[in-house]
Amino acid sequence: MTRILLLILALLLPLPAHAQQQTERSIHSDDFTRARPRSRKRIRYSAKASRVYRLASTPLANPLDKVGPDALKVGVTLWKVERPRGRREVARRVETDAKFREGDLLRLSIESPRAGYLYVVDRDWFNNGSAGETNLIFPLRGDDNRLQAGKLIDIPAGDQAPFMTKPKPDQVGEMLTIIVTSSPLALPVLQDTLPISNDQLAEWEKKWSGLTERFEMKGGPGQTRTIIEQQAATRRGIRQLTRDDPAPQTIYFISPKSSDGLLFNLMLSYER
Repeated sequence: MTRILLLILALLLPLPAHAQQQTERSIHSDDFTRARPRSRKRIRYSAKASRVYRLASTPLANPLDKVGPDALKVGVTLWKVERPRGRREVARRVETDAKFREGDLLRLSIESPRAGYLYVVDRDWFNNGSAGETNLIFPLRGDDNRLQAGKLIDIPAGDQAPFMTKPKPDQVGEMLTIIVTSSPLALPVLQDTLPISNDQLAEWEKKWSGLTERFEMKGGPGQTRTIIEQQAATRRGIRQLTRDDPAPQTIYFISPKSSDGLLFNLMLSYER
C-alpha cells in the first residue's frame, strides 16, 4: 500500500526545474549572427553575450536546428510603432504571433545570413479560412531587394509611413508569404502592388516551401529599436550589422525542397 501511495505522489508532483528545462529547445543568436561581419570595435564580453531563443512553433521529429547546412535561416523582427505627439516614432519588438487591433502601426525588418533576393506576398485572411486578393507588396519601384548578412530590409521602408492595420469585416489577419531566392524573379517592378495569381503562388510554394520551425528571442518583446538597426535598414546602406549588434527577434529555420530558394508564411493576427 505504501508503494502505491508513493507512486501516486510521484505522478502528481510537478517535475523538478532541471527536468522541465530538458524539454525546452533553445538556440543562441550566434546561430544566426555568425554570418555577419566582425565588429571593428572591441566589445566587452557582457555586451556581446549570446541572446537565447525559445522554440515557439510545434516541435518537429527531426529538429531543423540540428540538421546542419541543409536548414536555411531568415531573421524577422516585427515592430509595433508608436508616434507620440511632437516626438519621433518609437518602434518596439513584438513576437510574430502577437495580436493587433485596428489602427495599430507596424513595420517589418527582414535579414538573411546568406545572399539572395527578397519578395513578400500579402493576402487578407478571413475567419472561414478563405483568402483575399494575392499581391506582391515588396519589392516596389525604388526598393532594393538584395539581401546579405548584416543588411536589414524594412517593409515599409523607413522613410515611408508604417503599415496601419485596417481589418475588413470577418478578417482575422494578413498572411505574409516571405520568399528568398538565389537569383531575381522575372517579375515587373511597379509603383504599386503587383497582383499574383493563385497558380503562380502555388508553383512557388511547391518549389520552395518546406518544414519550418520558429524561434523567439527571450526577453526581446518590448525592446526599442536602436539607431544601429535603423541605419542598417536605410536604402543608402549606411552600415551593416555586425555580430555584436542586435539580433532579430524571430529566427525561422526552413528546410526547403529546392536549394535555390525558400518560402514560409507569417500571419499577422487581428483581434477585435
